[in-house]
Amino acid sequence: MSSGDLLRREVRAETELGRAVDAFIAGGDLVPDELVFAVVAGALADPDSAAGYILDGFPRTLSQAERACAGRPPVGIEIDVVVYLALSDDVARQRLIARATQGRSDDDNAVIERRLGVYHSATEPLLEFYRRREMLCAIDADGTVDTVTAAILDAIKRSV
Repeated sequence: MSSGDLLRREVRAETELGRAVDAFIAGGDLVPDELVFAVVAGALADPDSAAGYILDGFPRTLSQAERACAGRPPVGIEIDVVVYLALSDDVARQRLIARATQGRSDDDNAVIERRLGVYHSATEPLLEFYRRREMLCAIDADGTVDTVTAAILDAIKRSV
């Protein structure tokens, strides 16, 4: 489950939640916790999630992780492994620019720089949070899609 995809789906459907998150996404800002929790809780309530799931982009901040790992509603989760795709800012920037040319209109240069800044200030602190809990698996994401995918699958297999 990609929290970003879930949020963008709400925007496209023009739901009340989608209207609330639209400006945050377009500006490259993180969507406030309560709105993210609402969309993720809805997805986790789906019967297809009962057998297990992979979360992409959630939790994205220390406050989200602390709340989710503490089992507090609306989204209390048990984390088996956290896969961290390690990538330099330069490579991330190149990939985001390429993504913008492939139809992601919310990925212009200003938004990309904003997202990198938000990542370093709000998301990067999660690494130590997960490292202390011995659930972090760092993967060099500068390889080919096949190589990175194999490393992710291996990390998941080792954790269950």
